[in-house]
Amino acid sequence: MTSLRAGPDERGLFADFGGQYVAETLMPLVRWLADEYQKAKADSAFAEELGALCRDFIGRPSPLYFAERLSAHCGGAKIYLKREDLNHTGAHKINNCVGQILLARRMGKRRIIAETGAGMHGVAVATVAARFGMPCVIFMGTTDIDRQQANVFRMKLLGAEVIPVTSGTGTLKDAMNEALRDWVTQVADTFYLIGSVAGPHPYPQMVRDFQCVIGNETREQIQAKEGRLPDSLIACVGGGSNAMGLFHPFLDEPSVQIIGVEAAGHGIETGLHAASLNGGSPGVLHGNRSFFLQTGDGQIIDAHSISAGLDYPGIGPEHAFLHQIGRAEYSAVTDQEALAAFHLCSRLEGIIPALESAHALAEAFKRAPKLPKEHLMVVNLSGRGDKDMQTVMQHLSEASQ
Repeated sequence: MTSLRAGPDERGLFADFGGQYVAETLMPLVRWLADEYQKAKADSAFAEELGALCRDFIGRPSPLYFAERLSAHCGGAKIYLKREDLNHTGAHKINNCVGQILLARRMGKRRIIAETGAGMHGVAVATVAARFGMPCVIFMGTTDIDRQQANVFRMKLLGAEVIPVTSGTGTLKDAMNEALRDWVTQVADTFYLIGSVAGPHPYPQMVRDFQCVIGNETREQIQAKEGRLPDSLIACVGGGSNAMGLFHPFLDEPSVQIIGVEAAGHGIETGLHAASLNGGSPGVLHGNRSFFLQTGDGQIIDAHSISAGLDYPGIGPEHAFLHQIGRAEYSAVTDQEALAAFHLCSRLEGIIPALESAHALAEAFKRAPKLPKEHLMVVNLSGRGDKDMQTVMQHLSEASQ
């Protein structure tokens, strides 16, 4: 039986999804990047340096925490939280950024660019760029700049140049468009540090591999605590790197149920959402083929989510593949459900989650009461909620009026 962990193929495809749909100018670069990544994977010195940075710079392993009060409140499954919020910079994003900055240095690149939505990827990129002494440019939509001002300040404090993007809705899609335009014009010295399991091959594979530290640790930790594998895994999905990092090490374990949670925004039926698998169709954007929110003639539809990190009209190609073959289930959670979960986790566990992570928590709270007490559920707490205080305060203010 072929392992589900084997993909992508040599063309960067997960069956019908993935690939390299980029400008002719970039094709030699993405092929070189793919070759260099394979060489780095086989280099023990690269692995040793990455491991040391994960331990001493990021602070890994992150804990697997039994959420005792949330479990009791739900009255069913035993809920564990994988605490990626405790990483340096406050989210899972740093795992991938450390790996890619080492690859950039290996390739002789001198300038780093990136896109960011919620700002956590931008902060992580700025952090590693500062650590390795490289100039860094972050593209960020003006809508996201307005709702993530603290992270914009953090990026600038770390030495990054933050370029506002005014096109479209001023969110993640538009920031990625501008980053790709920059990359095309400065291919010689620039490394594009993509933040999710999206973009042209090898990015979906490479980002996934760097994030698999989440799932690999979870396997060891849950077996140490409970003596067996979990029964279910739940993670939020925008582009989907935190989810793929948790899911991938378990793909060949049929007993482990895998649930990704998209952003339903104001509701799938309203059209104001960011749920590509629940409300989109196959197409091509940002260098890969996957599911996207689009019109019948392929024009991309603007996404909506209260969470800046999930406000993207597409999903990583490996998630599209897992959806297609039925290995993973993808549900959707509304803004209101995520906010309720945000407050519940804060008050019962003393942990303020990112609004992205609150989507996963909301799905867990729906499912846990219907499950037996011996059911082991792991929820990926992909980031902390410091960055979302302004958004939540604004929502509470509007709700009280």
